[in-house]
Amino acid sequence: MTKQSTKIKVNGTEISLFNLNLGEYISLTDIAKYRNVEDPVINNWMRNRSTIEFMGFWEKLYNPGFKPLEFERFKMEAGNNSFILL
Repeated sequence: MTKQSTKIKVNGTEISLFNLNLGEYISLTDIAKYRNVEDPVINNWMRNRSTIEFMGFWEKLYNPGFKPLEFERFKMEAGNNSFILL
């Protein structure tokens, strides 16, 4: 698997972009550094209902093995204080 990386600067924060054989990716951890350089944690984003809905939409478009019925459980729990997406 070939991995190529480039960096862009957005609002003073360096963001890594990765190009792998299967597609292009962006570092969420680098984006989280915009909020907190010392502790760039993305797990709170992963609890947000809007984020979960976006991820489900993306999966429907790009993942032929996506299971929408299994995803519904995550979507229904998103936003609850006890919800953690691992």
